[in-house]
Amino acid sequence: MANIKSQIKRIRTNEKAQLRNKSSRSVIKTAIRRFREAIAAGDSKVIAEELRLASKTLDTAVSSGVIHANAAANRKSAMAKQANKAGTR
Repeated sequence: MANIKSQIKRIRTNEKAQLRNKSSRSVIKTAIRRFREAIAAGDSKVIAEELRLASKTLDTAVSSGVIHANAAANRKSAMAKQANKAGTR
């Protein structure tokens, strides 16, 4: 355990940020999972909607610094390819 007052505060703030980031990553995973389930079901309207929601979730995570912008772009690109292959958009 740290003895320095500023380091003790830093540990506390890091723990808060870690919990926020964990929650955000969980939301991202859920959105991507729902998109994959929509792909498996094959309904084009649902696929398009889930792609939109997953992309929005990834963009939100980027703006809050949870994931890197390029990582989000790669995931969105892969999902768009899957959606196009499934015959939507």
